[in-house]
Amino acid sequence: MSVEAKQGAESGGKLTVGIIGGGPAGLTAAYELQKRGAGRVTPIVVEASDQVGGISRTESYKGYRFDIGGHRFFTKVGEVDELWHEVLGDKFVKRPRMSRIYYQGKYYAYPLKIFNALGNMGPVESVRIMASYAYWQVFPHREEENFEQWVTNRFGGRLFNHFFRSYTEKVWGIPCTEIRADWAAQRIKNLSLVKAVLNAVTGANDTASLIEEFNYPPLGPGQMWEAFRESVIAKGGQVRMQTAATKIFRTGMHVDAIELKDWSNPDDVKVTRLEADQFINSMPIVEMIEAMDPPAPAHIQAAAKKLKYRDFLVVALVLDIPDPFPDNWIYIHSPEVSVGRIQNFRSWSEAMVPNPNHASIGMELFCHEGDGLWNSSDADLIAQAGRELEFLGLAKASNIIDGTVIRQPKAYPVYDGDYRAAVDTLSEWINEFDNFQTVGRNGMHRYNNQDHSMLTAMLAARIILGEKHDIWNVNVERSYHEEFTVAKPGQSTSDMPRALEAAE
Repeated sequence: MSVEAKQGAESGGKLTVGIIGGGPAGLTAAYELQKRGAGRVTPIVVEASDQVGGISRTESYKGYRFDIGGHRFFTKVGEVDELWHEVLGDKFVKRPRMSRIYYQGKYYAYPLKIFNALGNMGPVESVRIMASYAYWQVFPHREEENFEQWVTNRFGGRLFNHFFRSYTEKVWGIPCTEIRADWAAQRIKNLSLVKAVLNAVTGANDTASLIEEFNYPPLGPGQMWEAFRESVIAKGGQVRMQTAATKIFRTGMHVDAIELKDWSNPDDVKVTRLEADQFINSMPIVEMIEAMDPPAPAHIQAAAKKLKYRDFLVVALVLDIPDPFPDNWIYIHSPEVSVGRIQNFRSWSEAMVPNPNHASIGMELFCHEGDGLWNSSDADLIAQAGRELEFLGLAKASNIIDGTVIRQPKAYPVYDGDYRAAVDTLSEWINEFDNFQTVGRNGMHRYNNQDHSMLTAMLAARIILGEKHDIWNVNVERSYHEEFTVAKPGQSTSDMPRALEAAE
């Protein structure tokens, strides 16, 4: 997008910027505007929930803290890393990574450890995997339109069926042939079987998803976003909690104001109107289009309705034993259980667990809002989690002494056959606005990490302050293959090196 800054910014006048969403993207945009705006900008962030951080928030239950999904603070984007440390200072703890895969009754080290993998698979199956890999190197799929084709071409059909199919279909709830290759390129990046084996033999992990240690806020990722909120407020900005943006009033391709509903007092919901010079959105793009007043054109509404999401819930458990397993997280590929990933929160930070004699465990189940899992009672989900924990040999169901359930809607934008054309249609229309941008994971319907969400927000702020960038062309994951530099003022990001295809 090449959005010109308003005349007020260019002339040094005062600007008010309305920002929808208090997650990583929204708060980063506010912080960046204050940092670079030299007192000229007043950001007003509105957040519908009672917590900042979005999916990167930290939930708390009786003193036990839970990370929604597990958020490593690692990036090769220097400006993002500097921003994290600028806001949180030296409060980070350095955590060693330990993760495994559970498949066919066995635990595999991940990243791959060659002797562990060979021992679990056995020599015969290991030979078959290599033979399958050789076959697909000679006779690859000529087209890579879906996830199965993309992975098979790089790992072979046998390894795909072992380690990619079951977990991926559990996460997304659709066949691998219906998931676009874009998602594989984003999440797996430049890893191949040869590179994986070389990494396992040499101990070198140059792929971002396989890093061996990472930074982490001691009280969970929400500590970072709470610090951002405090900084924004201290510098004169606003962060209005429990305030939902329900309408976006526009005149043609200019946003005039947004309607806000303050539900902090359910018995007295206040409806107000926020007028501003510029607006940045980070709420789901589908909801953003639905909020347009007057309504968006029919073809834009139709494109938005094609976008889908995958939701998930976390069954957070307190056990009467300390740390039943040492991993930060375990991927569960086994179809015999519903859980897809299990977190051990003390392995993320000791401060997450107030009792040294207890364990704090997060069981993640992927679902769709309104389906059987989503609508199950908390008691039933906690009981199910206990049975599955025992089935996996990690603890006994009787070890559970307490628990709660956290439901997360619209956690993952789905990369199905309709999404790409729909996003292209929406982005072209949004680009026509002269004072409105949309950023972040759900604001752009892009399955990205915190650093990408932050970078799109940083560039949106800089656009408001007079620079030119194309935030729809930003793909931070190229930084895992080369040094990343944000475009200089006046230089479009589309002019920068185009190593954008492989992403996290």
